[in-house]
Amino acid sequence: MKITDLKTAIIRGVGPAVLVKVYSDEGIWGIGECYPSAPGNGIQNIVRHMKELLIGEDPRNVDMLYEKIKRAFLFTGAQAGAVVTALTGIESALWDLTAKSLGVPIYQMLGGKFRDKIRIYADCHAGRDESPEAYAEEAQRVVAMGYNAIKFDVDDIDNPDKLDRWNWSVTPKELEGMVKRVAAVREAVGPYIDIAIDMHGRYNIDAACKVAKEMEPFNLMWLEEPVPPENVDAMLKVKQSTSTPICAGENLYTRFGFRELLQKQAVDVIMPDVAHTGGLSEARKVANMAEVYYIPFAPHCVSSPIGMMAACHVCASVPNFLVLEFHGLRSPQWNDLIVGDKPLIQNGYITLPDKPGLGVELNDEVARRYVHTRMSTAYFDD
Repeated sequence: MKITDLKTAIIRGVGPAVLVKVYSDEGIWGIGECYPSAPGNGIQNIVRHMKELLIGEDPRNVDMLYEKIKRAFLFTGAQAGAVVTALTGIESALWDLTAKSLGVPIYQMLGGKFRDKIRIYADCHAGRDESPEAYAEEAQRVVAMGYNAIKFDVDDIDNPDKLDRWNWSVTPKELEGMVKRVAAVREAVGPYIDIAIDMHGRYNIDAACKVAKEMEPFNLMWLEEPVPPENVDAMLKVKQSTSTPICAGENLYTRFGFRELLQKQAVDVIMPDVAHTGGLSEARKVANMAEVYYIPFAPHCVSSPIGMMAACHVCASVPNFLVLEFHGLRSPQWNDLIVGDKPLIQNGYITLPDKPGLGVELNDEVARRYVHTRMSTAYFDD
């Protein structure tokens, strides 16, 4: 089997989703998704430059082809960012193609599955406004949909209680507002629903420690990225200051990017994004590294159903999986982007398909309607 072509499309999944199709001379193709770490058309152009390294190769040599491209781009960004994101979509498509060629689900290629269903947490963003009542109302609405884990944002750079939008401090009144919103969510859903709170890396060590301390009574599943991701020692200081679990990792790339965070045990939960961290093999290696330190694996995910299902196969294949993010509550087209049983998420879980490859297929008719025309008008060049 040989690779004959590679094509791309950018659609509106949750945000701009760059989809990659790899074609073979046996009429089998695979699809992958890379969530942009740069403007989508930039990712798309990088993918096209990688194409020349793939034509004529056997697509089933997934890890070798990943390494071939990574080494070719060693001096042009192969450590992180847009290059790794572009490579991720290709790697995911190669896994889909390979598994289809063998007639098995991807998770069988990754060593089999530990579970039949993948637990999902819903990213609720915020309420209709910043009031505790609005947060509580949204929490109840989403839990009623069957989710037993939810996430809310409490950071707001436009918060009128901030004295300076550029520094990373927290004012007493701003902190009070955060606490009231989280308290309202906990009261609304009761003690047995998992709650995660996201701070998007917008606070300094002192502020993050204050927030983490104030969150302790609410038994959070985690407090996410309380400080910027570049300084692992800062993250460690926050973790050591509190009993609130700390989660980070969505802004890191490849297993090498996670090495220091894991070696220093600076987080309680790790959250690589499978759609940009390097691919399915790389995300699984990150999970395996985390398992050495007994750290749960809870991937970040802002993908269309294509990227979401790719992440599900990784989550199925590792023992330390905790929960997978769903970011599409406010994207009405999300479920319609694939063919098959819908909704994909039922009662807060995705049931693993037993069909070959990803187990889902893109609905071309619907996807064409959601081409991200600001970035690209072509739909897989047809």
